[in-house]
Amino acid sequence: MSNIIANIPYFIMAILAFSLLIIIHELGHFTLAKLNGVKVHEFSLGMGPKIFGIKGKETEYLIKAFPIGGYVKMEGEDEGSNDPRAFNNKTPLQKLSIVSAGAIMNFVLALVLFAIVGASEGYIVPIIGEVVPDGAAMKAGMQVGDKITKVNSVSIDKWDQFINEIYSSKGENVNIEIVRNSKVKTFSLKPIKNVKENRFMIGIGGTQKKMNFGEVVSYGFNQTFDTTKQIFAFLGNLVHGQVSANDVGGPISIIRVSTRVAQAGLTNLMMLTAMLSVQLGILNVIPFPALDGGWIFILLFEIISGKKLDDKKVGFVNYIGFMLLMALMVFVVLKDIVSPMKF
Repeated sequence: MSNIIANIPYFIMAILAFSLLIIIHELGHFTLAKLNGVKVHEFSLGMGPKIFGIKGKETEYLIKAFPIGGYVKMEGEDEGSNDPRAFNNKTPLQKLSIVSAGAIMNFVLALVLFAIVGASEGYIVPIIGEVVPDGAAMKAGMQVGDKITKVNSVSIDKWDQFINEIYSSKGENVNIEIVRNSKVKTFSLKPIKNVKENRFMIGIGGTQKKMNFGEVVSYGFNQTFDTTKQIFAFLGNLVHGQVSANDVGGPISIIRVSTRVAQAGLTNLMMLTAMLSVQLGILNVIPFPALDGGWIFILLFEIISGKKLDDKKVGFVNYIGFMLLMALMVFVVLKDIVSPMKF
């Protein structure tokens, strides 16, 4: 019981982080809808029964029971409407700006969160700042202040490159070139596996550096880009059946993982939230009916072909897509309960 009580603040932080992803995404749709003069009936956070709502001039702002998503309900989105302010009566470019705004906002959120982490934490450069007593590096003669320039003939400019080369060694001997007092030295040593962290190490730490504004912005862009590549690689492995079911989870798993990460500190939670924001942005542009990507595909077709698709048919296809997505969501939630994601 005491552990449950102690974890409540971290659980709340996880819920807030997950909610932020949805709010930012839907706020993108909402803002562009308003800017394009579209009538918005509802702005909802969550799905299912209504818990709380505030009625604005024309939009009702809702919080619903299940924090598994959200939506912006616009006039003429799912069926034809004669209202000049209806979504279906806007130009393809206006509609495209509205439906793509959610994913764009997720990428913007990720960039901002990564940049904040970079500004607060700085970055690690491949200059030895710590040598672990009796570790492989100390036994080989490496010292604090040594600048790592190569690992097995691979040039090292970033600390992550060094970590990757040591990890890739799989415990085999590595040759590490360093610069000390303007002199080049080479050490040969055998990385030791840290069973707890499941990775190979040589017993050193890098040197922390603070970032200037330009570096902070660059870090935000680079981290967002790298995360995007990793997610596409994961999706590729998923399509080819190279991913275990235990590696895939839904909202419950996200909250569980986020709660655990929150215990490790706010910075770690921000990093995870940024990565999840990129993931949400990518998943939403998949060209599937009812997803933003389905709308983007339709609108690009209309812009390129110059032909307008029938609103009723589009609405029907999106309805079917929505039902399939809800079925998938139920399946994923049940999977989360019966067989939680491993982490």
